[in-house]
Amino acid sequence: MSTGTSTATGIRWRPDPAVAGATNAARLMRRAGAGDAAGLRARALDPEWLWPAIVDDLGLVFAEPWDAVLENAQDPAHARWFTGARLNLAASCVDRWAAAAPDRDAVVWEDELGRERSVTYAELRRLTDGVARALTGLGVVEGTSVGLFLPLVPETVATLMACAKLGAIAVPIFSGFAADAVATRLVDGDVRVLVTADGTSRGGRIVPMKETADRAVQDAPGVEHVLLLSHVGTAQVQPGGRDVAWERVVTLDGPAVEPLALAPDHPLLLIYTSGSTGKPKGAVLTHAGMLVTIARDAAYHADVRSGGTLCWVTDIGWIMGAWSIVAAGSLGATLCLCEGAATTPDPDRLWRLVARRGVDVLGVSPSLVRGLMVAGSEPPPGGLPGLRTLGTTGEPMNDEAWSWLLERVGGGRAPIINISGGTEVGGALLAPLPIEPLASCSLGGPALGMDVAVVDEAGEPVGPDDVGELVCRRPWPGMTHSLWRDEERFLDTYWRRWPGVWVHGDWATYDADGQWFVRGRSDDTLNVAGQRIGPSEVEGALIDTGLVTEAAAIGVPHDLKGEVIWCVAIPAVPGADLDLDALGSAVATRVGKPFRPARIVLVDALPRTRSGKILRRVVRACVLGTDPGDLSSLEDPAAIDVIRKALR
Repeated sequence: MSTGTSTATGIRWRPDPAVAGATNAARLMRRAGAGDAAGLRARALDPEWLWPAIVDDLGLVFAEPWDAVLENAQDPAHARWFTGARLNLAASCVDRWAAAAPDRDAVVWEDELGRERSVTYAELRRLTDGVARALTGLGVVEGTSVGLFLPLVPETVATLMACAKLGAIAVPIFSGFAADAVATRLVDGDVRVLVTADGTSRGGRIVPMKETADRAVQDAPGVEHVLLLSHVGTAQVQPGGRDVAWERVVTLDGPAVEPLALAPDHPLLLIYTSGSTGKPKGAVLTHAGMLVTIARDAAYHADVRSGGTLCWVTDIGWIMGAWSIVAAGSLGATLCLCEGAATTPDPDRLWRLVARRGVDVLGVSPSLVRGLMVAGSEPPPGGLPGLRTLGTTGEPMNDEAWSWLLERVGGGRAPIINISGGTEVGGALLAPLPIEPLASCSLGGPALGMDVAVVDEAGEPVGPDDVGELVCRRPWPGMTHSLWRDEERFLDTYWRRWPGVWVHGDWATYDADGQWFVRGRSDDTLNVAGQRIGPSEVEGALIDTGLVTEAAAIGVPHDLKGEVIWCVAIPAVPGADLDLDALGSAVATRVGKPFRPARIVLVDALPRTRSGKILRRVVRACVLGTDPGDLSSLEDPAAIDVIRKALR
């Protein structure tokens, strides 16, 4: 998830007392007997109080009660939650609302072609059960891996919930992946049934997903069936018996499918995240872990409410895709799906969608915010009055983009819930509460229940404004149960640097006011003459000049200084002949003379994932001529050649 970096000082947003008092967080605060956000966070460090309180406060459904909230806490990598209980996430996210609020919209959807649909909770249950019956007919049983190579459409929500009902393991795959990346996940995840669509619209063009799926399954012989949804009208069922047309097997009339009562640590999701080297990491997320952790994030941090409408611009292949489905479902909200590019057919599409659909919680990535700014997007004067909360995650946020989102989109009223966490976290490590003041780009503080700290190289806590490693000193329900079939990598990556401590891989700081910031990946750290700094601070200084829109700062070996900083940046005006010395001076003025870049290279593209994260390790590999590692999530491989050409 996100990092936040700020060079601005002071509080930039304060909650209105009357508005704050009506939030879910304020309700939980009163339940805790706490007087403020700090008191709530302190009370939430008691897992025996927090997680049962969340289950009760939000009415989450457990088929059988637990014997213990937490067991094996002395070995946090293998802690177990809600032992003895039985549950199924779909019971909380679909079935209870189909009974309690059958006519409420569960999902509303629009694409960039202007098509739209609404699905009530009663209809979502019928659709979910229809998919579950179809999957059962294709041999899916408890523990079967089912691939979801789909755009974000109502059928995707139903497929995820159908997998949950059956106890199958959903394997979400980004809708824009190439065949090799899809095949890697199908093989590694032992996928037996792949659910896909003929295509999706993105940026004004049709992406032929079925063609990609056909190439992928050629290298994934374990896939026995391909369930094909006709979405853009180009469906091609291949002869030979593996393909099955959605409309032939998914029927809305049939017996109800009751959700299996599963162990709390039964896998729900196998979701892949890129590794710095080698193959992608498969995080295993569980029914109980995803349910309570995402419900916590959504209710008390993002302030999603029953009957409200949540829209997070994302893809099913990223954690925020599944997060948004569970967030809305666990709270009985309406999930608004924005398929395709938010800037197509024009840069104001998103604002029309938000206004028309009554979205009150909107989530966007920092790269989307910057893209909207560059495209000249014009939110309504005074912002969108229906918005109560703005969310952001996925990459660094700079002050200019944060301020634009706060003032132009939220009208200065809606807090920006800037989340830091990740796929393996299953939710948030750091996240603001909507009842506390915020500085620009702040991540607020620890998410409820997270014993988060910033430590030095010896694992000892550091003081305010000191940069250190972001860690978590206790387990939490949402964290990955392990990495799929790779326990040693799981332990090596997260648990073995300091015994009993989760090392997240980010540099972080907090200030005297209790505002937390993430300074970039610790494996991206710049070390100039023994002085460490996160690359996002250097990048933010360049971006805030207004002369460049994106930047990547890397460390390059130097005989005297150990490392010097090089920056690769995209000019705000394509092809502009910028004063590189002036750009370097801007960094020196903002960050300090020792961190003035030794070289700035201008390009028209940077290597990034399809979720918007700039891959600094790939930039560094281009500069040094070394192995760039796993490239399966790379949006545009041509960006590598662009950098290499510019360097020459």
